[in-house]
Amino acid sequence: MSAIIDNQDLHSRAGGNKAAAPRGQGFFARWSAAAGTALLVGIILLVYELCTDVFGLLDAMLFPGLGKIGAALVRSLPQLFESCVSSMSLLVPGYIIGALSGIVLGVFVAMHPWLQRAVRPLIFALSPVPPSMLTPYLIAVLPTFYASSVAIIFLGVFWPYLVGTITGINLIDKKYLDNAEILQLKGARKLFFVILPAAAPHILSGAGTALTFSFILLTVAEMFATDSGLGHFIQYYADFSDYARVLAGLFFTAVVFVCIMLVYEYIKRKTLFWMLYGAANGR
Repeated sequence: MSAIIDNQDLHSRAGGNKAAAPRGQGFFARWSAAAGTALLVGIILLVYELCTDVFGLLDAMLFPGLGKIGAALVRSLPQLFESCVSSMSLLVPGYIIGALSGIVLGVFVAMHPWLQRAVRPLIFALSPVPPSMLTPYLIAVLPTFYASSVAIIFLGVFWPYLVGTITGINLIDKKYLDNAEILQLKGARKLFFVILPAAAPHILSGAGTALTFSFILLTVAEMFATDSGLGHFIQYYADFSDYARVLAGLFFTAVVFVCIMLVYEYIKRKTLFWMLYGAANGR
């Protein structure tokens, strides 16, 4: 036993040495990507400014210059922050409820093959239906606009998590399950220490898709079913043809969504650290 432990220790140290270089390379790659993104954004802004204020190639009312957009953004910041808080009050509960429901039901379905075969046609039939199409019915059925808006986001989040969980569990390498049997892991311990970690890549892939859908559905819900939020801010000023505030709102909304996606990517890297370590060591 001691020889096995010593051998594993030597192997882990060797793996640590091999992983050091990729970590440095990864840091440089991330900064290079950030610099490339900043350069691309700068080029887009420069082209926009040339087409508006400099050469006047675009309609001045529909496409105000960067100076007007910047001034509108500064004036609207208090209202935009309030709208952001309102948007998060819809997005967070809808996303959490949808994620938990999708994972729990996905685990239950995947662990019962007969049930999986029975519900698979229903998943194929219902998951492609855009939740936005159900907006009129949800507004009519649910007691408040807030509840209907959360329900729209819930539906957009639920299906990617459900499908990702079922797919992830179905594709678990049999050796993980065999090792769990050898270690006599059963019930909750097997679920939380073997099944969910092994299925995590597919679950988190579904999480990214669900996050993107939730942004789209949040904006749709706020435009039609609420009187606050970032989507409502954009729609309100679009109705008054104040396109400087509209574009300022779009820019602010994009920044918020990018920050959320960066947090998601960070959580994903930390959750799947074992995959990154294995890839760095050629496993």
